[in-house]
Amino acid sequence: MSNTPATGNLIRAGDLVLIYLDAKRQFLVQMASGLKLSSDHGAMDIDSIIGKPFGYTGTTHLGRPFYCLKPSLSDIMLKVKRMTTIVYPKDLGYLLLETSIGPGARVIEVGTGSGALTIALAKLVARDGVVYSYERRDEFVQNAKKNVERAGCSEHVEFRVCDVAADGFSDKDVDAVFIDVPEPWAIVPHAADAVKSGHYVVSWSPNVEQVRRTIDVLKEHHFVRISAHEMILRELLVRTQGTRPRERSITHTAYLVKAQKIIPLE
Repeated sequence: MSNTPATGNLIRAGDLVLIYLDAKRQFLVQMASGLKLSSDHGAMDIDSIIGKPFGYTGTTHLGRPFYCLKPSLSDIMLKVKRMTTIVYPKDLGYLLLETSIGPGARVIEVGTGSGALTIALAKLVARDGVVYSYERRDEFVQNAKKNVERAGCSEHVEFRVCDVAADGFSDKDVDAVFIDVPEPWAIVPHAADAVKSGHYVVSWSPNVEQVRRTIDVLKEHHFVRISAHEMILRELLVRTQGTRPRERSITHTAYLVKAQKIIPLE
């Protein structure tokens, strides 16, 4: 069996590569000829990486090894240029499994923010699906567009600068609505008009009071299987001297609400 890397596993100009030195030194870099990356462990020449396979080990000018890895969707989400807080992968992963979206789906997100959720949704609905991303503030949209383009997802996203609470959605008959705004209950009536019956509306909220009000409005607009959860993720330090939880971690981020729309009895 040949150990020659497959052509599809070679790093090309324009690719996103996670350059990993250690747990504290990880850089998500878009490959471009002539680019140099600097760190306190030395400089890295990007030209020496292009054309190598993912998994390639190089050395900085100080002789420290670095590793060229395929970035995960989580890596891409966490390393977008931020103008707002983002949805954390630990929360998004659960909700995506709890909905039915996949390739070809049409989905709405409310609250584009920095575009991290937009990227995740766009990658899931590709090749034939589309994400309609609604945001009130144009400056957020412009930043999100750059992040989405960098991730290679632009063809699957349509941005709408719009106050949904006031004006509703221009897109209808979608497979899911993802709500990430401070007052999700104000969006629920419009989401009920936009989402297919039997399909999903989900939202994130940092406070319990927001959850309660959102659930009350979901019930009023013919949603069932309403649930609220919180995801706790704790990393373990595995070392020769012993294994234990890491002292610092991301604990509470948001409460997650999920519901499905029904057609009520006449």
